[in-house]
Amino acid sequence: MFVIGFQEVNSMINKRLKDVLFSDQWSELCMDTLSPSGYVLVASQRMQGVLLLVFSKYRHLPFLRGVQTQSTRTGLGGCWGNKGGVSARMTVFGHPVCFLNCHLPAHMRNLEQRMEDFESILQQQQFDGGAASGVLDHDVVFWFGDLNFRIEDYDIHVVKCAIDSNKLPLLWERDQLNMAKVTEPILEGFNEGQLSFPPTYKFDVGTHTYDTSAKKRKPAWTDRILWRLRRTGSPVPTHNAALQRGLTSWLGGATKVTQHLYRSHMGYTISDHKPVSASFSLHFPFRVDTPLVELQVNKEWYKVSDATVRFTVASTYQRSSWDWVAIYKVGFRHHKDYQAYTWAKGEPAAQVTFSEEDLPRDDCEYILGYYSNSLNSIVGLSAPVLIRVPLHSPTACRSDSSDDSSEDDSTLVLLAPNSRSPSPKTGKHHHHRHRRSRSPAVPALPSNPLPALQGLSLSPRSKENEARSRSPCSAAKKERLISPDAVQSPTLSPRSPVSPGSGVTAPEALIAALVGEHRPAQVSPPGVKQMGKTGEINNI
Repeated sequence: MFVIGFQEVNSMINKRLKDVLFSDQWSELCMDTLSPSGYVLVASQRMQGVLLLVFSKYRHLPFLRGVQTQSTRTGLGGCWGNKGGVSARMTVFGHPVCFLNCHLPAHMRNLEQRMEDFESILQQQQFDGGAASGVLDHDVVFWFGDLNFRIEDYDIHVVKCAIDSNKLPLLWERDQLNMAKVTEPILEGFNEGQLSFPPTYKFDVGTHTYDTSAKKRKPAWTDRILWRLRRTGSPVPTHNAALQRGLTSWLGGATKVTQHLYRSHMGYTISDHKPVSASFSLHFPFRVDTPLVELQVNKEWYKVSDATVRFTVASTYQRSSWDWVAIYKVGFRHHKDYQAYTWAKGEPAAQVTFSEEDLPRDDCEYILGYYSNSLNSIVGLSAPVLIRVPLHSPTACRSDSSDDSSEDDSTLVLLAPNSRSPSPKTGKHHHHRHRRSRSPAVPALPSNPLPALQGLSLSPRSKENEARSRSPCSAAKKERLISPDAVQSPTLSPRSPVSPGSGVTAPEALIAALVGEHRPAQVSPPGVKQMGKTGEINNI
């Protein structure tokens, strides 16, 4: 897995409006970089400039369940989201894990405020269902971000001299976070690897030189990655209480975390901070690795009658009327990046069939996924499927006058706010062709979004676009919501975060460095997971 935390992402008004309508630039770049390697966005949460992204190999998706996210504002007394924390939690192969990305108050004098804000974040972030309702209730917690802890007592000259002479242990002793871990009860149990890299703040932007401005900020390790283990791990899932206690004790009790790498990336100069990454292995005492839904499909679809998906639901899984089955291209980006979907109806042993017009025409491999609305995750995946259904004549399509049509004469190509995508329609059809969303989770629009959309204009859909409609025979007039900026350039933002002189986007280069250069030499036993890049986890 890759778990990536950002702080101080551009959150100006015009930028935030674009991020409401589309996914933000950093999410797009990370998905573009990781999806070709088989990683799928599992969860994302943004609060103004604080952003958290969680990616996993797609084959692990059925075992990452109960995905939930939270955010807590602490800026301006809890009214502003420039400071605070965003989190994502899920059960990973049966073990609750939480990722918490924070941006805490700055300046040397605000140590007490940092501790108060962190405690407030932990108290306010509560999750629904299960035993792990609070952040610290999880078997494993990863806490990271711009925590803003400083180096006390020593003046700037002593600190710089210690850095230049590589006497970093002298500075560890006066690091506020190291000292607070001894005195603050809220930090009990939190662990951190050795700070073997120089302080990551503050640099002149575009250089490797510590702050030379009039303020002359003292160098500090503001950017940190910590983890915490619960004393007793999750019990082995069984209905027999005595057997459960015995198995849990025999299997080792708790999850174990091993850190393989903790480093800074000093080559980046696009910020006054240097990025920090870590790589971990999670050793589980047991694994829940039976999918809640098993899908059975034909390996090759050459005709419409092959497009049937049979699924069997585990007795422990409570289905929802909002569950659905979707067709994904191998290498899809997130759970809404489907080619087509249909609602999952029927009894525990049931099947669904895709109509001819819903089937994708690209000659490539696809997989079928069962999405659980209650668990906010894909809980069942099929083996790869080759779809080569020929496109029949237009007479095979639905008539415009069909009573079954669920389309209005005027359709806006824009996701509804906070929709349970895919969203229900009023017609009889339960099959829907996907017009791909750029956003895996579109934030809620204001109750009256029209003033915020004055820069957008309505224009008739061109005949060329009409020919690409999901219903080739449809003669209904459609309109598309078009941004004048989008016509000029497909780029969401005129500026891409690029490391000077590299010609490579920052997320691509950083992730490539982690994947290609820093893998543990030893091979972990089966069932072991690795975690890094503000945590990265790879299954061995």
